[in-house]
Amino acid sequence: MNTSVETTPLVLYVFDAYCGWCYGFSQKMAEYEAAHRHRVRFDAISGGLFVGERALPIGAYPHIPGANARIASLSGVTFGAPYLDVLKDGRLMMNSADVAAGYAALREQAPDRAIELVHLVQEAFYLHGKNFSDPQTFVELARKAGLDDRRVASLLSSGEASRMAAADFRRARELGVASYPTVLYIQDDRIVPLPATGSTLEEFTAALNAAMADPRR
Repeated sequence: MNTSVETTPLVLYVFDAYCGWCYGFSQKMAEYEAAHRHRVRFDAISGGLFVGERALPIGAYPHIPGANARIASLSGVTFGAPYLDVLKDGRLMMNSADVAAGYAALREQAPDRAIELVHLVQEAFYLHGKNFSDPQTFVELARKAGLDDRRVASLLSSGEASRMAAADFRRARELGVASYPTVLYIQDDRIVPLPATGSTLEEFTAALNAAMADPRR
């Protein structure tokens, strides 16, 4: 079964919670959803940037401070002092499988809030320096979002959330996603890339209109 096929129009945001460019894009993605959710469904899945051999301590990626400076300059996002302390310490393990599981456990209760939950998760890291390998982080986020924290804890402890995350990773690969953030319009077997980093609402709207209007795209 090809999980990339959607019979109803969908805008799919493929992100990684440890991707600083996704954090910088989060406000724009929320703007795009607010402008268009009346006409098309929005969803978000984790792509899996830091998995396998790439799941390493944050200090193993010396390019991050420079990238953060560019992200802040271009998008205006803030990197909080607790996160900067984590970055300076360098020991926090960035494992995208852990955070993808936590995000999936949150999304399971509120799929219509997927874009909002992405931003909530990323703020926990980039503003507050939270450890995504600690299940308690997602229990606290569930409470903050008004979700059932016990359900989130159960999904994480049972391994079901990890299976959900693995399914998200597979779907991202099926869709050919190789970088983050990626935004796609999907309907039936049509997959149309939409503008992401650096785009304006007007540019996104024009691209979405074209994708929705032209069945041959």
